[in-house]
Formats: sequence, C-alpha cells, structure tokens
Amino acid sequence: MADLIRVEGEKNLYREASSGAIVNKDTQGYSQYLSEKQRRMNDKKELEDVKNELSEIKKLLSELTKN
Repeated sequence: MADLIRVEGEKNLYREASSGAIVNKDTQGYSQYLSEKQRRMNDKKELEDVKNELSEIKKLLSELTKN
C-alpha cells in the first residue's frame, strides 16, 4: 500500500497519499462487524425456518379440521 497519512482527529482512519482514498485500519472493529453481520444472518434464517414450520403446521391443522 502507498503512503498513509493519518486523518486528523480520527484514531483508525488514514488517507492514501496517491489516490486520496480513506482507509480504515480498525481490524478489531471490522471483526466485530463481521461477527454481528453473521449473527444477524443466522437470526434471519432461523426466523424464516420458524415461519415455514408454522405455515406447515397451519396447513396440517387446516387439513385435519376439514376431515
């Protein structure tokens, strides 16, 4: 990576001298973000599974009450 210049007043932000891009070097924060994102994805999948199971139960109950 090219020369990095610390952004004034920011602990983990740097500006790349050649392109002017801002680079965040907070690896711990990024790891926490990825963990939280994975947890949210797992929660969403679990909720979808519960919804599907509930739908199946409702369908079965409906069939039972028709007979």
